[in-house]
Amino acid sequence: MSIDNSLGFILNHAGRKLTQMLTLRYQPYDMTTEQWSVLNRLDEQDGITQKELAIRSEKDQTNVTRILDQLERKGLAERRPNVSDRRSFLTYITDKGRSLIGVLTPIEKEVVEAVLDGLSEEQRIALRDMLVHVTNHANNYIKESGNHLD
Repeated sequence: MSIDNSLGFILNHAGRKLTQMLTLRYQPYDMTTEQWSVLNRLDEQDGITQKELAIRSEKDQTNVTRILDQLERKGLAERRPNVSDRRSFLTYITDKGRSLIGVLTPIEKEVVEAVLDGLSEEQRIALRDMLVHVTNHANNYIKESGNHLD
């Protein structure tokens, strides 16, 4: 079987292409897809620990720390001491960060719409449901093997 017919390869390739498209569209805003995903999670709920942010954004804590450093330099996020645990910080999105989310979210929707062009609403729902299924099963497999990142 050719790698081109491998479902794993196809999923990975599609994800990389989507990331490339978003990267091109986010460049004028000095934003990477990695930064955008963390900022988006903060927009959903800020005032959370870096560990919780890492879990929600599905990134390791070291990577989240690096991304938060970048977001702070840009004035998009900030860390404040956690009064209930002096060893940790709570993370917050700034007004500038919320404003940028308002600009970038429609761009993300346009990119996704472009790659889904030609699919019916039923096909889009089915694709989303299948990808969620695959992701959930992969998460279960990782947890059962004891090799999770959190």
